[in-house]
Amino acid sequence: MSALPPQLRSVVPVVFTLLVSAAGGGVATLLGLPASWLMGGALAVALGSMAGLPMRMPDRLRDLAFLLVGMSMGASVAPDSLKLISSWPLSIAALAVELVLIVAATGWMLARLFRLDTGTAYLSSFPGHLSFVMGIASAGVGNPRQIVIIQVIRILMLTICVPIGAMFLPIAHFTPKVASSFLDIWQLLALAAGCAVVGLVFVRLRMPAGFVLGSMAAATVGKLAGFYSAAMPLPLVTITFILTGALIGSRFAGITRREFFAAAKGGVIATAMTVGIVSAMAGLVSLVVDMPYGQIWLGLAPGALEGMGALGVALGYDTAFIAAHHVLRLLMLTLAIPTVVLLIRRRESATMAGQTEPQRRP
Repeated sequence: MSALPPQLRSVVPVVFTLLVSAAGGGVATLLGLPASWLMGGALAVALGSMAGLPMRMPDRLRDLAFLLVGMSMGASVAPDSLKLISSWPLSIAALAVELVLIVAATGWMLARLFRLDTGTAYLSSFPGHLSFVMGIASAGVGNPRQIVIIQVIRILMLTICVPIGAMFLPIAHFTPKVASSFLDIWQLLALAAGCAVVGLVFVRLRMPAGFVLGSMAAATVGKLAGFYSAAMPLPLVTITFILTGALIGSRFAGITRREFFAAAKGGVIATAMTVGIVSAMAGLVSLVVDMPYGQIWLGLAPGALEGMGALGVALGYDTAFIAAHHVLRLLMLTLAIPTVVLLIRRRESATMAGQTEPQRRP
């Protein structure tokens, strides 16, 4: 590889990452697993990253994945999918309660059981908004490396476990409707251009998950307004899953096996606790709301919007419901994270003051 030109040398790891994701998705498809291209790709790239293979997803390719996920989610919204919007307040209330339970329980567990400092424990416990969490961690709160490992383990485990759960648990999922017509190349380009423009506007407005959300908003409005009714071509949907799987798995790049195993036990237990809380809350909501349990679960699940949205498309769920709840979760976390960090710093200051007070006395 050293003999290659610098431009080509930087492209080789990216192509290799996509090939690994496609191979993993292909194997999962042969095994008959749900959401196979997404789940298999994410797992294969994560394992490759942990093995030290050159896995890389540049920002431009990441943005393309976000754009395609948003387009897929918007194109999957059925015209009658918003009829149940009157039942959303109950699930939104459950989402708020769930966030408090997850942060309190997993933060306490990581601090007590694994002796992590308070900042690391609670920033690791926040279910989502990874970029915001890491920004605060880089400012001197907690251990950024441990936080990112625990958070990435959560994202990967959810991406893998949700489709497997759909096979073995009594969670209804639906085969996406077989489309009778597909968008042609000019329609796709026009839709992609509109989605990209709105996505960039959302990013400028600092909206959570701006590019995914803006892309989905443009595609949804276009479909509900009747500008198009055809579906995304199946090969493009598969490419979307491969890119998203590669993106999720590549987050393990740069994490050594020693660092991974040092934080893995806490990450796995924290994720298991989170899944338990989400499952219980989704079960309670499903008793009152006439919606598939799996759809409610994906809406309340603390995974990345692009990952959970792609799973919703793959499993045939209402992507409008899923996206709305994930955006609200991110907005709740935007308010909750600084509040908790402020409380942590006040507690640390009080502790330090209590330790130095005896030294001042004569």
